[in-house]
Amino acid sequence: MVREGKGREMVTAELLSRARAGDGEAFRELAGPHRRELQVHCYRMLGSVADAEDAVQETMLAAWQGIGGFTEERASLRTWLYKIATSRCLNARRAASRRPARERDVPQSGPPVPTPREEAAWLQPFPDAFLEGAADVPPGPEARYEQAEAISLAFVAALQLLPPRQVAVLILRDVLGFRASEVAGMLEVTVGSVNSALKRARASLQRRQQPAAGHQRPPAAGSPAEDAIVAKFARAWESADLDALVALLTGDVFIAMPPEPFGYQGRDAVARYWARQFGAGRRFDLVPARANGQPAFGAYLRGPAGIRHAAGFYVLTLAGDQICAMTRFEASVLPWFGLPRSLPSR
Repeated sequence: MVREGKGREMVTAELLSRARAGDGEAFRELAGPHRRELQVHCYRMLGSVADAEDAVQETMLAAWQGIGGFTEERASLRTWLYKIATSRCLNARRAASRRPARERDVPQSGPPVPTPREEAAWLQPFPDAFLEGAADVPPGPEARYEQAEAISLAFVAALQLLPPRQVAVLILRDVLGFRASEVAGMLEVTVGSVNSALKRARASLQRRQQPAAGHQRPPAAGSPAEDAIVAKFARAWESADLDALVALLTGDVFIAMPPEPFGYQGRDAVARYWARQFGAGRRFDLVPARANGQPAFGAYLRGPAGIRHAAGFYVLTLAGDQICAMTRFEASVLPWFGLPRSLPSR
């Protein structure tokens, strides 16, 4: 009987031979199983679901066009695909840096005054449904981050503020666990260059994560502890109970609103911001979702005719039994989470 590992090698060799001969179905069988993890990789690098999907499409097209010259003597198929995907993401990051930024002014009047802060301008939330199948291949032994942490909104947001090459090196080394020599081959640079970029990236990321150093770890996803705080938040939000909402927050809570380069820092500022949001009798209904491994909600404003219209998408960042951050996204992201643009009257 042929051993399972040997059998897989024989199947892969046969598929590779057929793909090199122009068999598109064989290529899809080879590359298809890697598509989901490549999508997560591209999202980490770009911070955008839409841009990540474009990068994956370009990766698959480039791989299909170049499969005739691929040889496993130089790298595995997975490593080769990561090389192509990383290159496409680096090109996208560089192109984005040349695009003129949309002018946005921090409001200077009217309470509360927002807090300017260096934030990733075009960050988007990543649906948990897209993570299914992405972790089938465990990270290499040199990975430093747990997979849950490496997809969290705060981590992905921090990556967007690093130079493109540093982002690529840190993800490939510390998240995916590729060896320095493998990363050097992917980026076509020296091992010394990889190590230097990694050192700078780690230092920058550490400086950015220091303010949260005193926070407790978030409860496990789907645990009773997480369910409890999420339920409290939803009840308080839908009833516009400002005191109950503020009681859930850490003292240094921050509300971010990408693509705006500002937010609201601290309980008092957040309370004043929410008071204005709930003003004039405005009330909302929440529909639960999950993004970046974190609890999230689609928010719908109750209209006079009973129809509830999409008002935004919120992702909560938890610390112990409190909320240490909330990120508000525009309603345009709702379809990725299977959420409608409006809800019928109840």
